[in-house]
Parts: sequence; C-alpha cells; structure tokens
Amino acid sequence: MRVEEICVLESENLIGAMEKLDSLATKILFVVKDNKLVGTLTDGDIRRWILKKGGLDATVDKIANYNPIYLKADTQEDIFAYLAERKIEAIPLVNEDLTIDRVVFWSDRDLEVKKPQLNMPVVMMAGGKGTRLYPYTKILPKPLIPVGEVPIAQRIIEHYREYGCKDFHLIVNHKKNMIKAYFNEIDKDYNIFYEDEDIPLGTGGGLGLLKGKIDETFIMTNCDILIREDFSKIVKLHKESGNMITMVCSLKNFRIPYGVVDIAQDGQIEAMREKPELSFFTNTGCYIVEPEVIEDIKENERIDFPTIITNYQKAGKKVGVYPISENSWLDMGQMDELERMRSMLEGE
Repeated sequence: MRVEEICVLESENLIGAMEKLDSLATKILFVVKDNKLVGTLTDGDIRRWILKKGGLDATVDKIANYNPIYLKADTQEDIFAYLAERKIEAIPLVNEDLTIDRVVFWSDRDLEVKKPQLNMPVVMMAGGKGTRLYPYTKILPKPLIPVGEVPIAQRIIEHYREYGCKDFHLIVNHKKNMIKAYFNEIDKDYNIFYEDEDIPLGTGGGLGLLKGKIDETFIMTNCDILIREDFSKIVKLHKESGNMITMVCSLKNFRIPYGVVDIAQDGQIEAMREKPELSFFTNTGCYIVEPEVIEDIKENERIDFPTIITNYQKAGKKVGVYPISENSWLDMGQMDELERMRSMLEGE
C-alpha cells in the first residue's frame, strides 16, 4: 500500500475521511501538512466526535489526534513488539523532516488475529415474513435466504461464534419448522434455543418469551443483517456508559437523483441544489441489551423495539448509540441490498 493512500489532509471533510477509512480498512489515516506527519485519524476519533454531537460537515483538523505515535525510519526496535505493547494497529516510520517513509501494520505479520472472546448470548429476531424479499420468501423464511451458499442466519451465527458466543436464541414464527429443520440437520458447535412466537408480537415483544432464560447482557440482532465491527468495542462502550440499551447505527449516504429546489414564502426560488447528497445515521437493527429489558415486557405484549427504547428514555434510563461506517453494515432486507451483500461477502 502506497503511503499516499493512507494519508489525509486537514481540510478533508469527515464524510470523505470515513469513506477513505472504509475503502482501505486500515482503521487509521495519517494527517499530513506539507507532506509532513502532524496527526492521526482513527475510527475511534470519529466515533468520539459523533457521540459528542459533532457535525458530519466537520473537517479533519477538528477531529484528528495531534499527538501521533511514530518511529524513526532507521529505528532498530522490534516494530511488531512495539505495536503489541501499545495495542495499536499501525505505526508510521518517518524521516528526519517528519515525512512518512513507510507505514508498518500489525496485519503485515500475516497472522490470524483472534477476536476478543465475549461469550454473550445472542438473540435473533427470526419471525418476520420478509415481504420485501418476495418472491424468495414465498418459498423460504427470511433467515434461510442464501447469501452465496450459506443462509443469512447461519452467517450471522458464525460471525458471533468468532467472539466466543455459543448460545443463540431464535424467536421464530413464519415458516418456523423449516428454520428448525435446517439447523437440526447441520453440524454445529453451538446451542440454538427456539422461542415460538405463536402470535405476532412486533419487533420487541418477542423478547418477553425469554423471561427467566437470559440473566446477562446480550446481543440482539435482526435476522437479515451483518455488522462487521469489533463487538468488544461496542460492548465496552455500552458498559462504560451504563446504558440499558445501545443501538448500533450506521452512517448512510444517499444521493437524491434530482435537482432539489427550495421555495421561498413569496413563491420565488430561494435555492437550487443539483442532486444533493444527504448523510445521516440509521438504525441497523442490532443492539446491546441489558436483561432487565426482557423482564419488563408483559406476557404476549405486542410492542416494537423503538417503542421500548422511547419508554426507557421517558423513564430516565440511558439509551446510547454506537456509530459505525456505511460499509460496516450489510443488510439483505431488500433485493438490491441482498445483491450488494452477496457481492461483498463472496469477494472476501
């Protein structure tokens, strides 16, 4: 990787920097001025900025860390030992004038990095009809729609297995026997528990079926999404913030395919914008949840999870957000997104 590819100017806007981080998957960019290293920008820096209600129109100089760690280009140190000791992903090696000679990444060791082991219960909401994926879901339940050769529900489970999770609770309804039959037939090194939702209980009410079955913090996920983010960081933020619920939210960039016209009160054109791009955060359908939420849901109560969140907020409970980049969220809830998910996963 060329040095120029992982550098960013102070004047770059936040959205552009996030897109660059996404495209390179380096988790870090090096801020340069006159070709000299002046700072670093990580996904953590961006997340802290957003959580402090910093605007998406900010420039890099408002967000960057201006105390970068670096080594001299002619260093004799064991660079990988240096990275391990400080628990950092990469370090620039600089010349005497602070121009970057090269960057050494922990991944350069070409070693498989084991994910932090969380061993948390995972609850998957797998009872919906998946009407947006018709006609696929006329034949198969949404959790069994294949992404490549593997059903999406199995991909989700295997993702969390990498974090040591072994207990999976599937809340099932539509075509539930097909889901059970599939997972009963495959070889697996994890436990699946089924909760039959005999009547539709909304996107949150099904949690009430888990009363007395989960007594620790758990991950809750829809059955049609993958979050490619370090879950140890999400859980850490959740615990440190004292949240009842932490919602994983993804940046979404949407370009309006038309010229937008703002009209003044007198009927005159106030402003025109040609195909503007909107940037906002959206709910991914993944949460870190405290077990009290299960106990607070009434038996057979039909309630959506956003309503549960609103009720806790009104009661003064803490509900937080963990922002992620657009490419860290894969959603197969609609046909075009399903094809995008297939393309990204099959290319890995």
